[in-house]
Amino acid sequence: MPGPNKKDGGWIQGAIKKPGALRQQLGVKEGEKIPAKKLNAAAKEGGKLGQRARLAKTLRGFKNGGVVTKWESKWG
Repeated sequence: MPGPNKKDGGWIQGAIKKPGALRQQLGVKEGEKIPAKKLNAAAKEGGKLGQRARLAKTLRGFKNGGVVTKWESKWG
């Protein structure tokens, strides 16, 4: 049986293969939030680091039902 796909609504589970990998690559301790400045800088990078950071930014937007809060819009 094929894995989850975008059409079925399970694309997030398929996209997150290694939970905590972005945090580890950025050198942020477990339990701490990743600073926005670090996340934005990483999102501009190439390779897996950039992919993971861009996904994290996308998923961050789902926090409030997809509504960008005033605070979030200030720092990207």
